[in-house]
Amino acid sequence: MRARYVLPNFRIAIVGAGAIGCYYGAKLAYFGRDVHFLMRGDVKEIRRFGLRLNGKGENLRVAKVNHHPSTEEIGPCDLVLVAVKATSNGDLLNLIPPLLHEKTMLLTLQNGFGNEEFLAENFGAERVLGGLCFVCLNRVSRSVIDLYDHGRVAIGEYNRCPQPRTHDVAWEFKRCGVVCGVVENLALERWRKLVWNIPFNGLSIAAGGIDAAAILSDDHLRSECLALMDEVIVAANKCGFPLPAAAALEQVKRTESMGAYKPSTLVDFQAGRPLEIEAIWGEPLRRAVAAGAFTPRLQELYEKLKTIDSKRFDEITKTQAHT
Repeated sequence: MRARYVLPNFRIAIVGAGAIGCYYGAKLAYFGRDVHFLMRGDVKEIRRFGLRLNGKGENLRVAKVNHHPSTEEIGPCDLVLVAVKATSNGDLLNLIPPLLHEKTMLLTLQNGFGNEEFLAENFGAERVLGGLCFVCLNRVSRSVIDLYDHGRVAIGEYNRCPQPRTHDVAWEFKRCGVVCGVVENLALERWRKLVWNIPFNGLSIAAGGIDAAAILSDDHLRSECLALMDEVIVAANKCGFPLPAAAALEQVKRTESMGAYKPSTLVDFQAGRPLEIEAIWGEPLRRAVAAGAFTPRLQELYEKLKTIDSKRFDEITKTQAHT
């Protein structure tokens, strides 16, 4: 007789209640999962309105949000979704420990390279999974997430093949209305996502603060975008992760359906938040160079973003000094 599959009953913590954390946390909570959000700021709007997801067929509301001011109050969980910006990884050293029990899983939904390594080094490699969120959304207020493209989530294990737990986690997402699959090679999927993240997040700032549609409608920027995509694909292949050249055109075609979507790095830039320059551009560049890939456009974009961010920091510092 075939063994009966026992549905998991995870206690879930969301660390990083921005657009990504709130979106997936709300989906899981709406479908009855035991979800607890770390929310350390003003939560009056959350208490009054809950969390609402709008757009692209989404119209759901989580009326009662389990929000907590500290991870100590949340306590040990079975699954922790890590959705803070990579620039805030240092905060995790204090935030994660109260959430751990012997078998707690840490699923990072962060962008770029280096996040799984950070979690593995500090909390044990056996705990770590990675999730690639191919989704386009913005948090337009504390309680509202606007969705431009559903996309999908790809989940994999850090430095090993999928385990039974990998499929359990993916199944929980799927049961809650999220298109989700398990991948054999997490690093390959990270490179695949960078084919989009590196050009669109980077050019949106380097070109003066423009959205994805504006990048594609400008002949020069569109050409630069495709050239950057080609460099990322070459770098991935040099590093031993086979991506087809067609991956670039697939990403462009998908982006054309998004409309005037603001990439997350542009949203952070306009809000005065730190940028994930090292995770999205710096670390992929270093890996590409080490593998012998020729990536002059990526190098130029990386240097330009560092300069822009440095000037912005200096301006903020000067403004604060005069107030």
